[in-house]
This record gives sequence, C-alpha cells and structure tokens, in this order.
Amino acid sequence: MTLAVDLSGRVALVTGGTRGIGRGITLALLEAGAAVVTCSRSDGEAVPGSSHVVCDVRDPEAFGSLVRSVVDERGRLDVLVNNAGGAPAADAATASPRFHEKVVGLNLLAPLACAQAANAVMQQQDAGGAIVNISSVSAARPAPTIAAYAAAKAGLDSLTTSLAMEWAPRVRVNAIDVGLCRTEQTDDHYGDDASVAAIERTIPLGRMARPEEVGAVAAFLASDLASYVSGATVACHGGGEPPAFLLVSKGLT
Repeated sequence: MTLAVDLSGRVALVTGGTRGIGRGITLALLEAGAAVVTCSRSDGEAVPGSSHVVCDVRDPEAFGSLVRSVVDERGRLDVLVNNAGGAPAADAATASPRFHEKVVGLNLLAPLACAQAANAVMQQQDAGGAIVNISSVSAARPAPTIAAYAAAKAGLDSLTTSLAMEWAPRVRVNAIDVGLCRTEQTDDHYGDDASVAAIERTIPLGRMARPEEVGAVAAFLASDLASYVSGATVACHGGGEPPAFLLVSKGLT
C-alpha cells in the first residue's frame, strides 16, 4: 500500500462544505483526487473544482433526494462528511425548548438522517463507503453557554460507534472531535486579535487549527489508509485544553 491519501475516482458529499471547516474539508478531498459535491441551506459560492447544491440537511426527504441525484449523475457515493452544524451561545437556564430542539436537530438528528441515506447507497457498492462525522471537543467536557450543542455532539460521538458496528463491514464510520479553529467567523466567536492571541497561548501547539488541517484528517479517514479504522473518534485539538491549575500557574488566565 502506498502511504498517500488517494481518493481518485471516488465521489464525496460534504454538508456545509463551502465555508469554514467545511471548505477546508472540501479542499482536502479535492486535493486527494475525489469528486466533491457540497450542500448548504443557501446558494453559496462553490469551492473551485467542486459542485454545490442547495439542501437543508434537517429535511431527510430533501437530503435523500440529493443523494439519489448524486448517484444518478456520478454513479456512486463513496464518502459522506457530516460537517453542517453549530449553535449560537445561549443561557441553558432561559433558552427555549424550541431553541434546544433546533440545536439538537441540526447537530445530531440531521447527521443521523444523512448517514442513513448515504449508507443505503454504500451498502450496495462493492467498495462500500466511509462516513466522517465532524464533532467537537465540547462533546467531552463541560460547555457552558452551548450546553445543547455539546450534548448533541456527545450524542454524535456515541452514534458514530453504534453505526460503525451496525453498518460494518461495508461502511466505516468515524468522527473527528475538532478544537478551536481559525475561520472567517473567528472574530465573532473569540474576539479581536489580542483575545485570539491570548486563547492561542493556552493551546499546547500554540495556535488554533487551520480548516485544511481538519480536512486532512477527514481525507485520511475517508481513504484506504484508514481501511481498518472504524468507530473511532479522532481528536484534532492541538494537544487539548490544559487544566485550570496549570493555566493559573503559567499566568495564562
């Protein structure tokens, strides 16, 4: 086996694949040779080299139709990256039930429905397929102001292990727990340059991730290099979050 990520001849579908981390994933898959289709709720600008379709992943029928159109046009579907997700900050004590329902729907139930649609195709293919769920480090630690989001991502990590067992051996399912990442929304989430720099000093690798670095992990998990990797959650967080006592002792708080 050649130690290179090679997705030549494979067809990938990336939800939320035109901006931020999703764009980095799309670029990585394209660089590895895959034909990539992206989807989002809005008619965004396609990443050069890819195709873009407007589709709300929260609508199972619409996404199922998208999967069928991809297969009709390209003959197969080899890779699904469930990237679409996110949530605004909200006080868990006062956020409405409707708010929590929407957050869980987008970050847990939608990936499940999308995975079901992709699996139905992949199970019929000789080469099977690979599903990569984009999760978050928030799944494994307290996450004040994004409690429902973190709970949904914890559910997504759990779902990953269950689907990997149910859908084996033809379909591999893995997740990536992503840490802080620099995107076009960095300032909105983390503040000005000084605030971002202060945050980055707390990360063991000294900086936030770049979207294409998350993309490289996704491309690996989709490739034959990860042919015996399934049911795994890969941490992509620059070394993790130091404990509070260490931050205090180093004057980083």
